[in-house]
Amino acid sequence: MAHIRAVDIITKKRDAGQLSREEIAFLIDGYVAGEVPDYQISSWLMAVFFRGMSFEETACLTDVMLHSGSVIDLRAADGAAGPFVDKHSTGGVGDKLSLPLAPMAAACGVRVPMMSGRALGHTGGTLDKLESMAGYNVFLSPDEFRACIARTGFAMTGQTKEIVPADRLLYALRDVTGTVESIPLITASILSKKVAEGADALVFDVKAGSGAFMKTVDDAEKLAVSLVETAKQMGKKAAALITNMNVPLGRKIGNFLEIEETIECLQGNWPDDVREITLALGARMLVLGGKARSVDEGIALCQEAASSGRALALFLQNVRDQGADTDAVLAECGKRRSPHRAELRAAADGFVKIDALKTGLAGVALGVGRNKTQDAVCADAGLIIHAHEGSAVRKGELVMEVFGKDDACLAPALALLNDAVVYAADKAVRQPLIYKEIT
Repeated sequence: MAHIRAVDIITKKRDAGQLSREEIAFLIDGYVAGEVPDYQISSWLMAVFFRGMSFEETACLTDVMLHSGSVIDLRAADGAAGPFVDKHSTGGVGDKLSLPLAPMAAACGVRVPMMSGRALGHTGGTLDKLESMAGYNVFLSPDEFRACIARTGFAMTGQTKEIVPADRLLYALRDVTGTVESIPLITASILSKKVAEGADALVFDVKAGSGAFMKTVDDAEKLAVSLVETAKQMGKKAAALITNMNVPLGRKIGNFLEIEETIECLQGNWPDDVREITLALGARMLVLGGKARSVDEGIALCQEAASSGRALALFLQNVRDQGADTDAVLAECGKRRSPHRAELRAAADGFVKIDALKTGLAGVALGVGRNKTQDAVCADAGLIIHAHEGSAVRKGELVMEVFGKDDACLAPALALLNDAVVYAADKAVRQPLIYKEIT
């Protein structure tokens, strides 16, 4: 590819041209190898930000990024037959849906290879939640990953240095060049990791609202369409749900607190919102995996997997398989709390309204999330919501219990929560939890 020059590719995209696979590979492979400098990749990222990419270009970019490192072959292990279907969420506040969803889908015969991430900003991270269980290993080798899936039908792991190194390099550069919000670049970042983990089909939970990356349903739909269409270009089955993230999900927000709520869900004590969206996502996973003929049948199968206790048994088996002590985890449920505690009590009579973004920012102040990737999180920090969206309260009634990493963080977190919770004279009309489906 000696005839190709980076500057020509940059100007072609600057002028809204469509790039070939060869041109995209020249840039990405050259960047990973240290042959194309940061300043040229930065220029190209900005050109993509303003000019966009077609679904074909985005699929080429995703595939080049995917093959910048190792790709896991899930069928390399005896007993690891498919279908392999994963779910990806664009992130939110209280979003622990992957945790009950994976064992529920696995209990219905779908194998779930789940490669997850960490908290950043106000959005939670599945790996941080899993690591709140002492000993839980989120850095599985490919052989360990396949073995866990063969045993219980699912496994939870993080991205290793060998998996999609181009994504780590590009994301770091996007973060400092103002190009994070580009839909083609987001799509390639998500899909390159999901395809690298070996999934045959993908279900996307694209969140819209104050606590989401995409603030409007229209913007969320653009991302959902890009994810689904690009996945199809790569030969994968795909579907997406656009879901509401104006209000925190569930009753508990935090790392171990969300493990606790997951176990409660699988024991039958579901918050209504968590239950509705989890079942909807699970049903789509079963349909794409050929285990259900319709969404309604998929919902019924997922409900049975949970109510029978099969999903809980698989969740606990996975906890053991990945190194944690299930007896210790179960014993800690309902008891494990940070000693640095405060209460948020209603400032007035009224119907409660809770803003997801402000609640998530309070969680960051408490130690649930992080502002920078190198920040530590506190496993025992978080919130328990006692007065949910739409609840009628009297002044002075308990709205939330608040747990922090230390005493000093409680006052700023309470200030954010006082701003997050509004007491309205009239009960608001309930917003839909699922806005639309993209298939």
